[in-house]
Amino acid sequence: MKYIGAHVSASGGVDNAPRNAAEIGATAFALFTKNQRQWAAPPLSEQQIEAFRAECERLGYTAAQILPHDSYLINLGHPEEEPLEKSRASFLHEMQRCEQLGLDRLNFHPGSHLKKISEEESLRLVAESINIALDKTSGVTAVIENTAGQGSNLGYAFWHLAYIIDRVEDKSRVGVCLDTCHSFAAGYDLSTEKGCDEVFAEFEREVGFRYLRGMHLNDAMKPLGSRVDRHSPLGEGYLGITPFRYIMQDSRFDNIPLILETPDEERWAEEIALLKSFAEEK
Repeated sequence: MKYIGAHVSASGGVDNAPRNAAEIGATAFALFTKNQRQWAAPPLSEQQIEAFRAECERLGYTAAQILPHDSYLINLGHPEEEPLEKSRASFLHEMQRCEQLGLDRLNFHPGSHLKKISEEESLRLVAESINIALDKTSGVTAVIENTAGQGSNLGYAFWHLAYIIDRVEDKSRVGVCLDTCHSFAAGYDLSTEKGCDEVFAEFEREVGFRYLRGMHLNDAMKPLGSRVDRHSPLGEGYLGITPFRYIMQDSRFDNIPLILETPDEERWAEEIALLKSFAEEK
């Protein structure tokens, strides 16, 4: 089963997210459980938690179909102690919010070394940060998103993901989210069927599909290896439509949230319908 959706708004309350997803024909969705550009947020009330859970149940969304995303401010590989501790506290808070809402995964960007320490040192800090959060929560998997590699961002290479996972103590609660645009920008050519075969074979060797907990489906505005994170509507960038048909017809991508972050949300219903049609061609 393919779970296909988009990163929808939770403005006005987290219970609005499943409703917004249902309106565009989504069978999966992503959301922020708090303002993604602020450190602090009021705790979730019992009423908010119950409303979210009730709407998910009413509309048929299980935890396996939902991919919450944490704040953009968090840097779990920060080279300086005070900002690192602030990031770790915020990440733990986000994991706890997921736990309260009955969600079983939290998608996050691994972080940045800020050119002050080596990639390996920063990756070790990310793994240590994950271990701290997992030790203080239960039932929620930390899902590392691969990045385009802009600036000093970590996570652009599959070995980065593997390096972190190797150092996480509870392997049952760590996973990966692959972003098609980020992968392409980082130099993984998914624009052809042959390229998809090769890239996903490399992913299996380096990381393993057993760790795949979600995907972001975005075309790429910039060329292969650009290290620039700019999304395009499906079929209108350098990736073209081929990788999206490939993913929809490959069972390795079943039963995880497949989430659009394409720039024109007015087209999400159309793009979801297109992806569903690819899955039905199989």
